[in-house]
Amino acid sequence: MRFKKSKIYLSVIPVVALGFGIGILTSVMGVGGGFIMVPAMIYLLRIPTNVVVGTSLFQIIFVSAYTVIVQASTSYSVDIVLAFVLMIAGVIGAQYGVRVGQRLRGEQLRALLALLVLAVGLRLAVELVIPPKEIYTVVSAGLGF
Repeated sequence: MRFKKSKIYLSVIPVVALGFGIGILTSVMGVGGGFIMVPAMIYLLRIPTNVVVGTSLFQIIFVSAYTVIVQASTSYSVDIVLAFVLMIAGVIGAQYGVRVGQRLRGEQLRALLALLVLAVGLRLAVELVIPPKEIYTVVSAGLGF
């Protein structure tokens, strides 16, 4: 397929396979799809970093909307107030992120992404080694009683 706007020419097969694989990984690992999708598009599909950032943000709209609908309809566990506050903060943060991203080169963006992935990996490694403060926790069902 030829993507005219970004001037990229790719076969659809690796893109679909990558999306499917990342969908499975994110559901199993519990991390955001962009956390795996961005490095995969940069290093596996060789898409320029500035195109990857916008593409990832656009596809997250649809994945998030679908996930919210399924979560709300099956488990009735969507906190609208919390979601609204996160949405407002995310929109404000995105404005600053766009300004910073426009000033950085692709190599700098990739270095920041690598640092973020490394930090998350280190945190997960530390949590595997350090025992939790409470071994057992009680969580309410959240049914409003």
